[in-house]
Amino acid sequence: MSRNGYFVTDQYGIYFLTFTVVGWVDIFTRPECKNILIDSLNHCKTSKGLILYVYVIMSNHIHLIAQTKESSQGMSVFIRDFKKFTARQLINWFLTSNTESRSSWVLPLFQSHGQNNSNNDLFQVWQPDNRPMQICTSEFAIQKVGYIHLNPVRAGIVDNPEEYLYSSARNYANRKDFILEVELLDLLYTL
Repeated sequence: MSRNGYFVTDQYGIYFLTFTVVGWVDIFTRPECKNILIDSLNHCKTSKGLILYVYVIMSNHIHLIAQTKESSQGMSVFIRDFKKFTARQLINWFLTSNTESRSSWVLPLFQSHGQNNSNNDLFQVWQPDNRPMQICTSEFAIQKVGYIHLNPVRAGIVDNPEEYLYSSARNYANRKDFILEVELLDLLYTL
């Protein structure tokens, strides 16, 4: 469920999702933090029934197009568990990193957000809203795939989507140097 009128209505449908760091803090500028997300997504794919079609990891948010297998506990459980696990891992990294210079202000910010949310014990990394949008038409899927893959281009990081390492644009461009395997959406026939 979401606070702004967006809901997971079909636990096994295909969804466009956005996970945003509280305060829009740019924590994914660090490879270690991006790798926490990559490792968690890989784990969810192999052990939690996640089918990942499209993704991009930006400096302070990620976008996914994903689905959960019918043998899994559904999309809502994936969202909850993914956010909870990655938040713990990210907080632990900030607490234990000897090289992270921003811990002195990032951790208090996470703590401040956590104290204002009764669902958290101490820290909050992710904003509560995921804006799940079910993908029901090829046109909507094509629009969201383009939106996701063009994020690094619009941010001025790369000139072409497939140049960005932390994106499935490389998979869709048939490059072999991607970092995360995805199931390619056949946009003309899948939906």
